[in-house]
Amino acid sequence: MGGQERAPGGIDPTVPSVARMYDYYLGGKDNFAADRKAAEQIIGLAPNAREAARANRAFLIRAVTHLCEQGIRQFLDLGTGLPTQENVHQVARRLAPGSRVVYVDNDPIVLVHARALLEDSPDTIVIGADVRDPGAIVGHPEVREHLDWSRPVGVLLSGILHFVQSDEEAQAIVAGLRAPLVPGSYVVISHGHGGETPPEVVDKGLEVYRSTSTGFITPRTRDQVAAFLRGLDLVEPGLVPVQHWRSDDPIEAEIDPAEPGSYGVVGRIPG
Repeated sequence: MGGQERAPGGIDPTVPSVARMYDYYLGGKDNFAADRKAAEQIIGLAPNAREAARANRAFLIRAVTHLCEQGIRQFLDLGTGLPTQENVHQVARRLAPGSRVVYVDNDPIVLVHARALLEDSPDTIVIGADVRDPGAIVGHPEVREHLDWSRPVGVLLSGILHFVQSDEEAQAIVAGLRAPLVPGSYVVISHGHGGETPPEVVDKGLEVYRSTSTGFITPRTRDQVAAFLRGLDLVEPGLVPVQHWRSDDPIEAEIDPAEPGSYGVVGRIPG
């Protein structure tokens, strides 16, 4: 992307964006100098940041694959991020043609790219909304028109809840998104953790994220993430580091859970 003159209207390229930083970790090109600088600061503190981001993305692909195999044909993807290889709608469409997908994000540049990508995908739509208002999302006219809430839906919260500051608000978001789900629906969560990183290094990383448009990041422990899952039937192997969730990739297996990374889990609404 590269320069101020090429920034879409309403976007300040001098303020790092977590979506564009993640794009940089994944090897994408939809990022500005400020994003690359902030991402490199994180890489300096957590040298496995790129590998951790790619493992998180691979987990999402495996989770969507599992949901398709279980008969899920509707997906609500919160905090979509910038398009990369193997987006949710591409995975779902390949495995289960006709699957319907709703992407949700509040980053203007994500919405620009997603809408351009989806021009020829009538089964997939994108809406601008904030995950902190789950009621507005599930009640959004376009969402209600696109998804049939009387049938199972897969709700995807990949790498988004750690940008919600308080545990109580994060739990309320999950509860609000679960409210309309019928039995047989699924909730997929991946969430950042600090591993065994020394507190002073974690603090430096938090300082980098305070400079972004989001303003913070909240790594959580396994127990804190587990609190979001009450009442769900967890798919084996349960809540584990994303690189350990049904992966046979030897490169992922080398990622040390003691390093910063993400937990991943897939839960089913019982009944």
